[in-house]
Amino acid sequence: MDNQSIMIHSWPRAVLHLDADAFFASCEQALHPELRGKPVVTGKERGIVAAASYEAKARGVKRGMSLYEVRRVCPEIIVLPSDYETYSLFSLRMFGILRRFSPDVEEYSIDEAFVDLTGLRRHFHGSYETIARTIQETVESELGLTVSIGLSITKVLAKIGSRHAKPRGLTVIPGRDIHRYLQDLPVDKIWGIGPNTAAFLRKFGVATALQFARKDERFIASHLSKPYREIWHELNGRSVYPVVTDAKTSYQSISKAKTFTPPSRDATFVFAQLAKNLENACIKARRYHIAATRLIVFLRTQEFRNTGVEITLSRPTSYPADLFRALREGFQYLYEPRSSYRQTGVVLAGLVPERETQYTLFDDHAKIDKMSRIYRAIDTLSEKFGKYMVHHAASLPTKRQAQHEGERGDIPARTEDLFKGENRRQRLGIPVLNIGV
Repeated sequence: MDNQSIMIHSWPRAVLHLDADAFFASCEQALHPELRGKPVVTGKERGIVAAASYEAKARGVKRGMSLYEVRRVCPEIIVLPSDYETYSLFSLRMFGILRRFSPDVEEYSIDEAFVDLTGLRRHFHGSYETIARTIQETVESELGLTVSIGLSITKVLAKIGSRHAKPRGLTVIPGRDIHRYLQDLPVDKIWGIGPNTAAFLRKFGVATALQFARKDERFIASHLSKPYREIWHELNGRSVYPVVTDAKTSYQSISKAKTFTPPSRDATFVFAQLAKNLENACIKARRYHIAATRLIVFLRTQEFRNTGVEITLSRPTSYPADLFRALREGFQYLYEPRSSYRQTGVVLAGLVPERETQYTLFDDHAKIDKMSRIYRAIDTLSEKFGKYMVHHAASLPTKRQAQHEGERGDIPARTEDLFKGENRRQRLGIPVLNIGV
């Protein structure tokens, strides 16, 4: 692929990737202007860095560092508890802004989105770059957040662009300039290529994204699986991945975990946290009418040591009452009385459509039907009166202790300052007001 072979039409398609800069920390700085320009991290309730502002990153702070280590490298650090509900409200507002510019918006994560701008230049009386810059300025002026944007002809190239000049970057990669942005990009920095695949490619002399894109199609087809062949096409300017605007309705697995402080050695309390994880996972499974064939249980100690066990179920289910026995067995297998635990979690795996569930001759069909009616009633009540209006007694011990207590247990402002019409169980999805810059 020399300069001529990559000279395709500059804009057969226009895909924008938006990535909010240090999103959680930036939300805190937007809500609290006195924090702007200062090193800020979130994650006080977990004891590790969940997100760091760019000022903190410049002082050597990285995600996942312990707060003890953070204070050692940056004594002036400002540590805040995470406020995920507020971050979700900022995210909703950000996606709402994007939909003013195009109906084709893919909510890739809480702080990332793809936007298809193809054919909108005439509507906005400007180039694709002008539209992208207007989006960037609108998000900053209305939300007080900076974002980095990549604009190109495929999703993979747009993703490369958004990472090119963070923070507050705007990188435009038209078809004729693809080679310029790939020539110095390490192959393991390509979206979708992990360290193992990168190591494999380096054995064949492929160290950069451009070398990967230049490889012969026969080599790609014979040595790599479909996902990597698709990435190869995208790097060559041939769009394979559409901007997916539909809400996600299918899952390969559903996981729910909870971190709590202080850590606990109380077996009843730790199991109650697992029971609550299970209830939450099953609520989501029933919402999408899917059932699990396998249950994975895991625990994390205060020393960040993880243990887990996978249990095959006798039949697919999304009812906690069906799963508590397996959950208890998994817990008893993993739990060590001398260990202090800081996180519990479950994964519903091997998901199948609920309608495809097959019962055996040994199943109690009447009992299963009764359980189905009970959980339909529970889901109806929860939808009307709040998520935990009805819950299993197994999770009751979680009420004994707030989610985060002690020195790291600050309560986020959004949790304390309820809006009119809200209560502790039911919260309103009210957009965050314009904070100003």
